[in-house]
Amino acid sequence: MTRQPLTSQVPVAATAVPASILGRLLATEGTLAPAVLRATLALVMFPHGAQKALGWFGGYGWNGTMGFLTGQIGMPGLAAAGVILLEFLGPLLLLAGLGTRAVALGFVGLMLGAIATVHAPFGLFMNWSGTQAGEGFEYHLLVIGMALALVLTGGGRWSFDRRLVGDRART
Repeated sequence: MTRQPLTSQVPVAATAVPASILGRLLATEGTLAPAVLRATLALVMFPHGAQKALGWFGGYGWNGTMGFLTGQIGMPGLAAAGVILLEFLGPLLLLAGLGTRAVALGFVGLMLGAIATVHAPFGLFMNWSGTQAGEGFEYHLLVIGMALALVLTGGGRWSFDRRLVGDRART
């Protein structure tokens, strides 16, 4: 009796589906525009995440931000921690081009949440003159636009996503 290798005993359909989903999630063309978007969005978002997670750039750090998000905003603790981690680690992942679509989609949700819970009452414009009671949501719309472009295109040139699945467009 000849024994077959263990890998041949696993049904093909059981292994093909996750690989296909992961492949579609990571697939991207080798164009430069998504790389520029990734770098720019990472550069803009990292200081905000560092404020929340580490207290850098005049921020309140982990405890202060958790207190604000759970106390004043009323967010559950796990969701508040997720927001901080997304804003802090997300830009690093974007810079590397690793999980670009997932991180970008997270940023879309984050910005929609920020608009809905804090910024909508202040209108579109940011508080450039210091005369408003708070900040508008124009910044958030720009982040949403950049992030949606990355959701559609993937990480582009110089991304780990591309290295993992090769040079191909999402189908």
